[in-house]
Amino acid sequence: MSIDVPSIDIVLELTAEQCLTHYQGAAQWVHARSVTGKKVTFPARALRRIVGPDGVHGIYRLRFSEEGRFEALIPLRMR
Repeated sequence: MSIDVPSIDIVLELTAEQCLTHYQGAAQWVHARSVTGKKVTFPARALRRIVGPDGVHGIYRLRFSEEGRFEALIPLRMR
């Protein structure tokens, strides 16, 4: 028996400068779009583990708790 974890796949295209704004705390939330076009917001702290010298580029899975709280940002396909 498998349990479905609430998640949504998003596309992120953020430059290094945009990531720095989030990292420094000037922006606490990241606004993105799902692969199906839905607007999605998640905590900027999630970028800290995935940001590279060129920023963040690719498709990622946002995973949430049953209560709808952010849990993880998982890379699916990086560009």
